[in-house]
Amino acid sequence: MGSSAKKKKDKKKDFQKPKFKVGKARFKPTNLTDTSFKSKSIVLNQQSLATTPPSATSQFSHHLSLLASHTDSQRKDSLSYITTAISTRAADAPLQRPVSVLLPMVLGLTSDRSRGVRIQLLKLLRALPTSDLKDHAGHFLLYVRAGITHLAADIRSSTLDMLTWALDLCGDALVACPGGWVKTLKSLVAIQGWPLEDAPSAWSSREASLENPGSGGKAMVKGLNVLASFLRIGFEDPSQQDKREPDSCGWPLTDTGAHMLSKKADCFAHLSLFGPPRDEDSLSYEDKEDRQRVFQDRLRGPIQRGLEATTQQGGETGRAAAGVRRAITGGMNGFE
Repeated sequence: MGSSAKKKKDKKKDFQKPKFKVGKARFKPTNLTDTSFKSKSIVLNQQSLATTPPSATSQFSHHLSLLASHTDSQRKDSLSYITTAISTRAADAPLQRPVSVLLPMVLGLTSDRSRGVRIQLLKLLRALPTSDLKDHAGHFLLYVRAGITHLAADIRSSTLDMLTWALDLCGDALVACPGGWVKTLKSLVAIQGWPLEDAPSAWSSREASLENPGSGGKAMVKGLNVLASFLRIGFEDPSQQDKREPDSCGWPLTDTGAHMLSKKADCFAHLSLFGPPRDEDSLSYEDKEDRQRVFQDRLRGPIQRGLEATTQQGGETGRAAAGVRRAITGGMNGFE
């Protein structure tokens, strides 16, 4: 009997609620961590405290590294800082970074998913010196061709705006750089949905363009206008800026300007002396006649067939196609 009563008493302990007296502390749990100790100092690893603010050069480099951030607002703010730093520098001061270093880091944002980042990128490009952009026209077109053939319609539209600005700024350098004539024309033709094959079956099996549904043909009109501008610049005579005035010294120093080195930074780039062999698409066509010949042999037929099909749509699209047709007729006038 005594053992049975003890077992009952032990079972009741599990269900008894302790009675607390006023002013008495609560029972502490068994897994309590004692935090009553005091420390005289706190040590932080990799702590950097500086009494002087970072220099403008270090801040510029820091924002360049932030262009690879995953946050859209951070990339946009960094582009804005770089644009302001370039625009507000002294007139005789060099760039914080050479254009050859700066362009590869910023041009990767040509196909950025954020429209605000792409708009800020164009503002940054406008702040760069024009002469430096001409020397890097081939590198610029490499990202532009990737942007205008992108699957996203808004990225294609933003890249066409960038190409329009570049054509107004240094169009002669764009059409004359390696790959600038044939490859860019192929990209502009591709966004219209015009196949480059001569076989008629290629047209019957291809409906399309990269037009965004519901846009009312605005993207196609913009692409046709850029194509017309590109053709007009490509069919113009080369600029006469590199030609020097005839010498006034007289014989025997006659026509010495024709035997002097060009003022261009890459005057022998079209020869590809130190690079791999180029195919016909990647060649540099600096003369109007060479561009006319390549256009006549490889691109005129597919483009004219595409223009015929596009002109039948009428409206603003038909007028834009007629503008491309006029650019071709005027540029190829007199070509044999």
